[in-house]
Amino acid sequence: MAKKPLKAYRVSFTLSLLVTAFVVFLNALLLFLFTDEDIFSKDKLTPLLLSIGIIFPVCFIVFYYRIEAYAYKQVKKLYNDIDPNFSEEFNDILITNDMDSLINNVKQVTLKRSFEIDSLKDQAVFRREFLGNIAHELKTPLFTVQGYVLTLLDGAFKDASVNKKYLTRASKGVERLIYIVKDLDLLTNLDKGNIELELDNFDVIELVQNVFDMLEMQAAKSNIRLEFDKKYEQAILVYADRERIQQVLTNLLMNSIKYGRQQGTTEVSIQTIYETKWIVRIRDNGEGIEKEHLPRLFERFYRVDKSRNRRMGGSGLGLSIVKHIIEAHGEQIFVESQPEIGSEFSFTLENENTSLLT
Repeated sequence: MAKKPLKAYRVSFTLSLLVTAFVVFLNALLLFLFTDEDIFSKDKLTPLLLSIGIIFPVCFIVFYYRIEAYAYKQVKKLYNDIDPNFSEEFNDILITNDMDSLINNVKQVTLKRSFEIDSLKDQAVFRREFLGNIAHELKTPLFTVQGYVLTLLDGAFKDASVNKKYLTRASKGVERLIYIVKDLDLLTNLDKGNIELELDNFDVIELVQNVFDMLEMQAAKSNIRLEFDKKYEQAILVYADRERIQQVLTNLLMNSIKYGRQQGTTEVSIQTIYETKWIVRIRDNGEGIEKEHLPRLFERFYRVDKSRNRRMGGSGLGLSIVKHIIEAHGEQIFVESQPEIGSEFSFTLENENTSLLT
């Protein structure tokens, strides 16, 4: 059976009772030993009872506040020894009328600190992986460019049959470097909140069709059809940054083309989920993604199949950019996938802002 927590008033009451009993007993003993009068007489009993009425409340008040002050001081000293910067945060922990509440408050703050430490550890692991990934991503095109340039410097530039080909390949390596740097710069600005969204009403059906037209040639190379789930007769107005949402759609549709199956289909649907929300779904019947990869899918440079993904190109930042753009709108993005069946990426958008239509 669990012990009841020691509360400040309970401890104070017990100590005050003991002190009062001891003082009364001592006075009674002295009166009994050094006087011949009856200690239970009215003139002797009244002062004893009066002393009880004075000593007990005084002791209770003194013990009560001294116990709380001592507990607060000791706990604060403990946390100051652990981390001097914690003293300001500790001031938020108020001494309550019982010791178990104080302990619970301290436990809550300790738990918070524990979460912060775990978060810092996770961030350290992420930084290490991120630096390793970015080094690998930059190393490949850099070495490619370096190889072709050194070959040209060694005399290949004099051979008209190869110099243009080598320069073209070196140029593609530089383009890939620029692509990675631009995406990193965009992610950095999104993290810092330096990019202001230009929110406006626009027809998301028309925007999806524009992206279909833009990616038509890439889809045709893989014999993949880009289509809506049905014919939308009316416009669906959403309130968002048109350019950024176009970037989201482009990245998600490009992914479905890259990892779709030959003669496959990528289908886009727009549905209402609340009166003020739409959800855009992009579904394909491609190779799909294993369940264990889904939680990390939006991390920077995270790749499910590293060798194949690098061979197909891209910066490895597309999905991370998508997530940041959607979250910058205050919206959510979701992913569902099964191997050999396909994947579905979906994100929410706010309904039209009616105040802009008047």
